[in-house]
Amino acid sequence: MSATRRGALLVGAGAALSLTPAGRAHAGTTGRAGRTKGTRLTVARDGGGDFTTVQAAVDATPDRPEVPWTVVLAPGVYRGTVHIPETKTGLTLLGGTGDPRDTVIVYDNAAGTPKPDGSGTYGTSGSATVTARPDGFTARRITFANDWLRADHPEITGGTQAVAIKVMGDRSFFDRCRFLGHQDTLYTDTRDASLTARQFFHRCHVEGDVDFVFGRATAVLSGCELRTLDRGVDFRPQGFVFAPSTAAGTRYGILAHRCRFTTTAPAGAYKLARPWVPGGDPTARPRLVVRDSVIGAGIDAGEPYANMREQYPWQGFFFREHANRGPGAVVGDPANRPRLTAAEVVEHTPDRYLGDWRPAVS
Repeated sequence: MSATRRGALLVGAGAALSLTPAGRAHAGTTGRAGRTKGTRLTVARDGGGDFTTVQAAVDATPDRPEVPWTVVLAPGVYRGTVHIPETKTGLTLLGGTGDPRDTVIVYDNAAGTPKPDGSGTYGTSGSATVTARPDGFTARRITFANDWLRADHPEITGGTQAVAIKVMGDRSFFDRCRFLGHQDTLYTDTRDASLTARQFFHRCHVEGDVDFVFGRATAVLSGCELRTLDRGVDFRPQGFVFAPSTAAGTRYGILAHRCRFTTTAPAGAYKLARPWVPGGDPTARPRLVVRDSVIGAGIDAGEPYANMREQYPWQGFFFREHANRGPGAVVGDPANRPRLTAAEVVEHTPDRYLGDWRPAVS
């Protein structure tokens, strides 16, 4: 799958969301959502719910409620950005069907996209289709996408990051969701470098090409598919799956557990990870563990890690693997694929990363 076209996604009953070279999503008829009361609001583009936009429904929920609220999205493509403030604690976004392909939140800002008011460009964080800041945020069976495409914007060369969602709160839970983009698709962040944010991604699908799972959160991806996309270019590597930027003093970074690494790119076109030490936090100590996973041929088995900057070689950080299998997991030179020790195998599990928090897995 090239960087200039992403395939059609099923939306609703027989309708398709096509992320085309024009960078626009098109959908057919959406379902209807009945009005509800109490702590549940509904969103439907056709007017059959309480609101027609996701942002309006989020804004209508109370701040720091005693009882958590749920926003149910009827099938359809919701085009626009969504900002969920820190005050909307415990909020849930719920796809209206059992299939996350039916309910899509999408927009097309990139880091280098000029702001309409002329005040500059959006930057990486500002490019996010959805920004979720509160603690206790949950999303189930929804697709989050950024359909900005490099081929449509040759004038933008240094700001091609285009985030589908930026997650910043502790106890953030995503169940069977999809995250679609190219560069910087899934941003697992915290509200401040001094805070720990535990985030759990259960049986999700994430795809992209450059650093498409990145950030400083304590993030567990369990049973997920991580798909690298063919950029249609000759250079190697085409990109990287992970770019952790774990803050100094944080015990755990990103854990991929029982995941599948698939690809539409040629064999060996991708690296598994590189460390990200942000310019604003030169003390970051990136941490990544990939274990009990199936790593397909898209990953360079001989040298799966790379440096993001020469002054921060990946060997200086905690990059470890354990019990992986598949053609992209074959160990040649052990120095290129550090393994967990017996003691570390016990330490680096989803339960240890999540601590006293146990999300309700459906």
